[in-house]
Formats: sequence, structure tokens, C-alpha cells
Amino acid sequence: MTASQRHFEFAFAPSYRPLARAFRVTPKTAWVEVGDEALEARFGPWHVRTPLTNITGVAVTGPYAFWKTAGPARLAITDRGLTFATNGDRGVLILFKTPVRGLDPLGILRHPELTVTVADVEGLAELLRARTPS
Repeated sequence: MTASQRHFEFAFAPSYRPLARAFRVTPKTAWVEVGDEALEARFGPWHVRTPLTNITGVAVTGPYAFWKTAGPARLAITDRGLTFATNGDRGVLILFKTPVRGLDPLGILRHPELTVTVADVEGLAELLRARTPS
């Protein structure tokens, strides 16, 4: 990690931990990093990496229903959005110009957005807004 990279840990709610652990999602395997040029998010076996120039919008969202977010990475059937959630309180919604790989290992399914429930929601949102084109 370079000096300009920022690391964000996920905020694990106690009720989410057992289901997350079943899918190898733990505090060591769930994180978001933002560098000068790219965003990278890891959620157990799932991974998203994209240039910051691919980000078109950032919003703080929530709350979320437990049954829609607990456990593995989640796919929204309506818009193919991807969610990496470890709590139902708040998260950062990140919109992409070009949909990204994330859920399936072959990259056939692409996602136009990613929601992450990091501990520092405001910090991640502010950093992404500052480092992405308007």
C-alpha cells in the first residue's frame, strides 16, 4: 500500500458475523482500498477492482433489510448491482460508467454499481468524491 492509498475496514454487526463467516467473509478478508488511480474491494472470495475514472457517482445509503444483505455478496436482480454488506445500517453506493466484474469468476455478469458497508462511510464517500472526475 502506498502513502496515498487509504484502507477501509468493514463494520461487522454481530448478527451478520456468523453468516459472513460461512462464506469466508471476515475482517481480514473484507476491505476497501482507494489509491490515486484505482478502487479495490475484497469481500471474502469476491473482488472488484476498477479505475477511479470509471466511478460516476457516490452516495451514502441505508438502512438495509437483513434478509437482503446478510451472508455472501448479493446481486440485485432488478439492476445487477452488487452489495458487500456486513451490517444493515449504512453503506456507500458507488456507480460505474462501465459495469465491473465481481460476483462470478468468469466476469460474464457485470455490475453497474457496488454498495459497501465500511466502518467509515463518510470518509470513503468523501475520498471517492475528491478523487473521481465530476
